[in-house]
Amino acid sequence: MKITKEQYEFALARIEELLPEVNDNAPANDRSAVELSLVSDVVIKYEKEHYPIAKPTVSELIELYLEEKGMTQKQLAAEIGVSPSRINDYISGRSEPTLKNAGLLCKVLQIPPSTMLGF
Repeated sequence: MKITKEQYEFALARIEELLPEVNDNAPANDRSAVELSLVSDVVIKYEKEHYPIAKPTVSELIELYLEEKGMTQKQLAAEIGVSPSRINDYISGRSEPTLKNAGLLCKVLQIPPSTMLGF
């Protein structure tokens, strides 16, 4: 079933109305809890189709995790044994890390390897 924009907007509004009525203690068969689950499914389905979230690139991952760790490109370069310009090449997208360096990046920045590989 194709969900229209109007149905999506209705579902969003209904979620806002239902949220205050449903808490963690609500039984699974509570009418409001069931309705909340159903309208949430409508919103999720519509958003997956119309607002897909792209997987981050290797360069975006490196940049994000560097910021999260509070590390500089120079510090990361020293940690994995490459030049700072090589890290800059990875971040700018001019080059991709070798498999060995990708593994080191995952280890040092604590990036899940499946995320680095795009799974």
